[in-house]
Amino acid sequence: MRQGSRRFLYWLTPFLLLSAGTAASQQQPAKPKPEETEIWQPVPAIVTPGATGAEAPSDAIVLFDGKNLDEWVSAQDHTPAQWNVHDGILTVVKGSGIGNIETKRKFKDYQLHVEWKIPENITGSGQARGNSGVFLASTGPGDDGYELQVLDSYNNATYVNGQAGSIYKQSPPLVNANRKPGEWQAYDVVWTAPRFNDDGSLKTPAYVTVFFNGVLVQNHFALKGQTLYIGQPFYKKYDTAPIKLQAHGDKSEPISYRNIWVREVD
Repeated sequence: MRQGSRRFLYWLTPFLLLSAGTAASQQQPAKPKPEETEIWQPVPAIVTPGATGAEAPSDAIVLFDGKNLDEWVSAQDHTPAQWNVHDGILTVVKGSGIGNIETKRKFKDYQLHVEWKIPENITGSGQARGNSGVFLASTGPGDDGYELQVLDSYNNATYVNGQAGSIYKQSPPLVNANRKPGEWQAYDVVWTAPRFNDDGSLKTPAYVTVFFNGVLVQNHFALKGQTLYIGQPFYKKYDTAPIKLQAHGDKSEPISYRNIWVREVD
């Protein structure tokens, strides 16, 4: 090669590398952020709920009656559940590393009743103000599942598809029916599981109806898939699944649950 040609290539090489790097960066998609799936407006109207404290029907499976955790296991490794049972209630053990718990039994379509309470002396704000969740289908330790959000939303601004009564990151509640921290709240849920074709593709989506303290907040909502913290929801084939209660790490105050029962629906 001639000396002039070498000098020309030496001069041109940095520009070729820069052009290649620019093209590669343009082809690489941007990393998704949790804020991309947050909805802040419109804010659900506030309503005053009625009384709570429903007894289980005669045909219900009682998942927690205030006495023990015989119906529950660790969601991570299926060892006996280790949350705190005291005075007829079940409380998240904060910062213990014990993590989420789920039912031993698996369910498909059902009616669920669960009561929960945020501590009266709750601190923090937004998603850090008492954070838990009722996962209506816990499809595995590595999956997000389908979450009905538990949070103090009495007087606490956050993205509306992340407040109490929301299907997390998918559907804000129709109204805000929260009681004050320190008071018992109740969810009554009708869950219709998704159906799948033999090849794993979606046949019919999951549907959920939720009454929050006796007030309708989700009206036969068709879920778009699993409730993800980051990114867009998608479906993954399953048949039956446990119901899971969430311990949300450092965001979990000692949230309490009681009076949990389920009725299987054919």
